[in-house]
Amino acid sequence: MVDAVDKQKVKAAIKRKKTETYTPVTPEKQWGFIHNNVDCIGCRACEIACKDKNGLPPGPRFRRVMYVEGGTYPDVYAYKVNMSCNHCAEPACLPTCPTGAIFKRKKDGIVDIDSTLCIGCRKCEAACPYGAPQFDPIDQIVKKCNLCVDEIDAGRKPYCVMACMMRVLDIGPIDKLRDGTHKTKALAPHESVVRQVKSMANPELTNPSIVFVPHSKGKVDDKGAS
Repeated sequence: MVDAVDKQKVKAAIKRKKTETYTPVTPEKQWGFIHNNVDCIGCRACEIACKDKNGLPPGPRFRRVMYVEGGTYPDVYAYKVNMSCNHCAEPACLPTCPTGAIFKRKKDGIVDIDSTLCIGCRKCEAACPYGAPQFDPIDQIVKKCNLCVDEIDAGRKPYCVMACMMRVLDIGPIDKLRDGTHKTKALAPHESVVRQVKSMANPELTNPSIVFVPHSKGKVDDKGAS
C-alpha cells in the first residue's frame, strides 16, 4: 500500500498524467517470448522460479502454465500453453493507469510498473486481455512480469527461461522470433511459429510480443498466424 511518504509523489503523478497526451513508445529493440506448446511438459518450473524471484504470496502468478486437453477416445490430445506479460507494442494497461506507474522502456520495449506510484486501483488488471497484471493482496498494489529487468540489464535471461528444463521457453528480439532467424532451442529448424493459439485474445488488440510453436490442435486460422 502507498504510505504517507509517497502520497505527495502520487498526487503529483496523477496531476501530471492528466495533462499529458499519451504517445505510444516505439522501442529501439523489442524483447519478446517464444514458447513451444508441443514440447512443454508442464512441470511449472518456470512458475516456481518466477514466484521465488519476485517473492510472490499465494495467489498472484506472473507466469501461468495452462493445460489444454480434449478429444474423445481414441483421438485425444493434451498440450500446454505458457503465458505471462507479453510486453505488448500497444499495451492496454499503460494508458489506463491514472498515476503513470506503468511505463514501457525505450531501449528494449519492456513494460514495467513503478510500485511507488501504484495505488492498487486495478484498472490495468481489467484492461489487459491476457491477464498479466496481478493484484498482490498483501502489498495491496498491482504487480506483473517485467521480464526480470535486472537480469536483462546484466546480460542474462529471465528466471523463468533459465528454469525451463526442456528449453521450450526463451526470449529474443520479437521480429527475429517471428521470422525464425533468432537462434533458440525452443524452435527446431523444421518448425514455424504463430502469434496466436486457440482461446487466446486476438493479438491485433495490443500486438503482444510473443510467438508460439503450436500444437496441431491449438492452431487457429491464417489470420492468427505469424
